[in-house]
Amino acid sequence: MEVINIRNKFNNKIKTRVLLIITIIIINFTMFIYIFDKIIMPTVMAVADAEMRAKATEIVNKAIINEYSKQFNYDEIIRVDKDAQGNIVMLKADTLKMNKIACDVALESQKELLKLGDIGIKVPIGYITRNNILSYYGPCINIKMQPVGLVETKYSSEFESAGINQTRHKIYVKVKTTVRVIIPLKSNDIEVANEIPIAETIIVGKIPNTAIGLDLNGTGFKLGNSGEK
Repeated sequence: MEVINIRNKFNNKIKTRVLLIITIIIINFTMFIYIFDKIIMPTVMAVADAEMRAKATEIVNKAIINEYSKQFNYDEIIRVDKDAQGNIVMLKADTLKMNKIACDVALESQKELLKLGDIGIKVPIGYITRNNILSYYGPCINIKMQPVGLVETKYSSEFESAGINQTRHKIYVKVKTTVRVIIPLKSNDIEVANEIPIAETIIVGKIPNTAIGLDLNGTGFKLGNSGEK
C-alpha cells in the first residue's frame, strides 16, 4: 500500500511538472506571437516597404530614361509657329508621339516590376535593427511584390522667363503605380510615384501671354494589369 502511495505521489509530481512546463511554453509562445505581431512585424513591414519602393522607383526611372533617350526629340515633338515678325504665336505638341512613348514607358515599367515581383528580394532579419554590425546577420526574410492597379504616365510643362525675348520651356513626365509588398503573414499596398524632367529648351522670340496654346493635360497613358488601356 505504501509503495502504491509513493508511486502515485511520484506520478502526480510528474504530471504537475509536465503541466507546468506546458503552461510555461504556451505562455511564452503567446508572448512571442504578441511581441512579433505588435513590435517586430511593423518594423519588418516598414523595411520591406522602403526596400521595394526604392527598387520600384529605380525600375520606373530606368524605363523613363531608356525610352525618352531613344524616342524623344524636342524639335520633332514640339512645333513652334511664328509670325512674319518672328513672334511666337503657338506651340503645338505631337500628342500621338508623346502618348506612344508614354505607353512604352508604362509597358516597360510593368514588365520589369513583374520580374522583380517573381524574384523578390531577401533581407536579413538583422537588417531591421538598422545597425551596421547586425545588418547582415540572421535568417533572411523573402520580400515579394505584386503590381496592382494601373501604371499611369502623365505629362506636364512649365514656362519661365530666361531673359529678353527668351523663354525656358520644361516638360515633365510623371509615372505613378501601386504595388503590393508581400512578406510572410502580411502584405501592404504602397504607391510609387516619380516625376522627372524629360526636356528643357530655350525658345527665342517674343511670346504674348495669350499666344501659347500648348496644353499637355490629358496626354499620357494608363496601363492596367491586363495590359489594356
